[in-house]
Amino acid sequence: MPEAVVERQADVERAWELMEKVRFCMFSTWNGSKLRSRPMGAFVRRQEGAIYFFTDVRAHKDEEIRRYPQVCLAFADTAGQKYVSVSGTAQISSDRAKLHELWSIPAKVWWEGPDDPNVRLIKFIPEDAEYWDAPGNLMSNMKMVFALAAGRHPDAGDHQKVML
Repeated sequence: MPEAVVERQADVERAWELMEKVRFCMFSTWNGSKLRSRPMGAFVRRQEGAIYFFTDVRAHKDEEIRRYPQVCLAFADTAGQKYVSVSGTAQISSDRAKLHELWSIPAKVWWEGPDDPNVRLIKFIPEDAEYWDAPGNLMSNMKMVFALAAGRHPDAGDHQKVML
C-alpha cells in the first residue's frame, strides 16, 4: 500500500478517535435563514460510519434536519487542544432497537425510557472532517516560547482534512 494511503487512513482513524474521546459537540443546523448550534452528546459508532444523538420530537432541530439535512458538528477539547469539525448528512429516526442499544443515564434526565413517544434519534453520516491535534496547552505554550526565542514559527500540531 502506498505511504500516502497509509497516512490518509491514519488521519481518518485519528479523526474518529478524537470524536470518540471528546463525545460532546456543537450540533449546527440551517433553518433556511440562519445557522443554529446547540451542545449535544454524541454516540460515535465508527464501525457503522455514523454518529447518533438523542432528540425530542417536539424540538425544532427535527424540522430543520428534515428540510436541510446537511449539518456540521464541532468537537472541542480545549484543555487538550484537540478539535474536529465534521460535515455530513443527518436524518431523524425512531428506530426503537437502536434507541434501546444507546439508552444511557443522561437520556433518563429528559425521557422516561427508550419507548417514550417523544424520543427520537438523529443519525449523522459524516462525509468529511477537519481536525487540529496539538500536544496540549503546556506543550503548546513551551513551543511558542522556544519559537519566539529562535525567531521561528511554532509547530502547531497536526492539522488534516479527511474524507470519511
